[in-house]
This record gives sequence, structure tokens and C-alpha cells, in this order.
Amino acid sequence: MVQETYARALGAYKQFTPGTNMKAWLTRILYNFFYDHYADKKRWHSVEDIPFYENERESQWEITANNNPGPEGHFLKSELQTQITEALKQLPEKFRVAILLVDIGDLSYAEAAEILCCPVGTIRSRLSRSRRLLYTQLKDYVIDENKGDAEK
Repeated sequence: MVQETYARALGAYKQFTPGTNMKAWLTRILYNFFYDHYADKKRWHSVEDIPFYENERESQWEITANNNPGPEGHFLKSELQTQITEALKQLPEKFRVAILLVDIGDLSYAEAAEILCCPVGTIRSRLSRSRRLLYTQLKDYVIDENKGDAEK
């Protein structure tokens, strides 16, 4: 990077004002080069940078593609979120509240039990029933990974 900084400084020596701080000028060139280089590396992945292991189920290419969904992926994600929201609205309130507190709100069973003024066992029971109800409502939108593996 220092070598590139000097090369750029030599290329732009006419922009330097004699009598000003040359160290600050060179540091700014270095900073700009580093920032541009960092931003470019952040956007692009080199083929050499992506590890591939024969024993992995997914290649790194598939993982990268899954992390960067295109327009179709965004649409499908929003469709799934809509379906989940509708399914949650159809649950009875006592089951919906348990799911919202524990699964979505990340509260512990004890915290949810305290909020709802009921035993921890009741929370566990409600969560179990609400998850089953959600599964029956969303099973057309959920991919069963075990079934997919058996078909391959």
C-alpha cells in the first residue's frame, strides 16, 4: 500500500502545494487508497478466496448466493413473512402470545410465565400446541429437509 501511495503521489505531484504538510498529503492518499481497496474487496469475492471442501454439503458459492438473494428471493421472503403473520393472527390469543414472547421476543419460559401469570409448564404446553398449529397452517410453505434428503 505504501508503494502504491508513492506511485499515486508521483502521478499527482502537480496537485501538491509546496510549503504545506507533505506527510498529511501522503497520508490522505494512503487513506483513500486503503478505503477504495477495502470497499472493492468487500463487494467482490475472488474465486481463489472461496474455499471448497469436497465433504461439505453446500459449496461456498451456494452459501454466498443464499446470503445475497435476488429480487425473486426478496419476494419469496416477503411472501413467507406475510403467510407467517396471517397464520399467527389465526391462532387463539393465549397461543399467539406465548409464541410472540418466547420465539419472537426471545424471552425465557420463566419470563413469559411471569408476564402471563401462569406456570412454566403452561407456557411449554402452549408453545408446543401453537407450534403444531403453525406447522399445519404453514406446511405448504415449509421445506422438510429430511424429506428432501431422502429424495436425493
